[in-house]
Amino acid sequence: MLRMVAGRVATLVLLVWVVSIAVFALVLLIPGDPTSTLLGDNATPEQVATLRASLGLDDPVHVRYGDWLAGAVQGDLGTSMLTSYPVTQAITDRIGITVSLVALSLLVSVVVGLAIGVLAAVRQGGLFDRIALLGSSVGIAMPNFWLGLLLVTFLGAELGLFPTSGYVDLGADPAGWAAHLALPVVTLAAGGAAEVARQTRAGVVDTLQLDFVRTLHAKGLGPLSVVGKHALRTALIPVVTVIGLQVSRLFGLSVLVEAVFALPGIGSLMVQSVFDRDIPMVQGTVLLATVVVVTVNLLVDLSYGWLNPKAALTS
Repeated sequence: MLRMVAGRVATLVLLVWVVSIAVFALVLLIPGDPTSTLLGDNATPEQVATLRASLGLDDPVHVRYGDWLAGAVQGDLGTSMLTSYPVTQAITDRIGITVSLVALSLLVSVVVGLAIGVLAAVRQGGLFDRIALLGSSVGIAMPNFWLGLLLVTFLGAELGLFPTSGYVDLGADPAGWAAHLALPVVTLAAGGAAEVARQTRAGVVDTLQLDFVRTLHAKGLGPLSVVGKHALRTALIPVVTVIGLQVSRLFGLSVLVEAVFALPGIGSLMVQSVFDRDIPMVQGTVLLATVVVVTVNLLVDLSYGWLNPKAALTS
């Protein structure tokens, strides 16, 4: 087990390093010059040359990347080219909003998806099963931004049940925090819940047909004990994989949801940094997203060992 963890951690570090190089190269390919954003179109060539020298833009690419990497290893992601604000501090200021949005959406996706999937499996072929299959298909096919616009229009603007934009800090107003995140969380969680429900249903249906389930029934165990304590654990292995993929999916889609509901999170910071060619800010936000995704994948791999000890021994 420890050997598997060490191997996964080494792969994680290597992947983050490769992604940092790729992001640095891709940002350099974006058309335009960041000095144009800072100085405007009327800047003289001397002003442009002075600013480029002060920002280090004239240094060789490998020198600039090496300087950034040396600082990143020590927790210093540099400063914004536009505002001179520390990148690490900018991410810290906004990370709570995105984490709240993604964590609540993942929680809703897992709880709702597992409940619907298990109920649909034990009532296979019934009315609830058919409604669940139809609902999961609609949930997977429905674009998140479209659902968000519908919720903003009817539940926010028309009925006035929820705020349509903005964010309130949890410590300042817990009720306002929940109200402002309600519609974004529903928007982001709908597709994930549909995928988890569909995968859970398929896994539980297959597991209920295995021999050990018939043996448990023959021993007199009730349906709740057979499904809840035995069949569901076996069926959870592919579901855990789907949940792990949901984290990266939710993190990516949060960019759109933050734009629809005007949430000042990491996604909006990333998009604005790309438009401004604020290279240190882009590198910092993408590095954060990469670390989150690969860490979740590591946790998913480790969960296999708990759900199925044979998988850990094989790894």
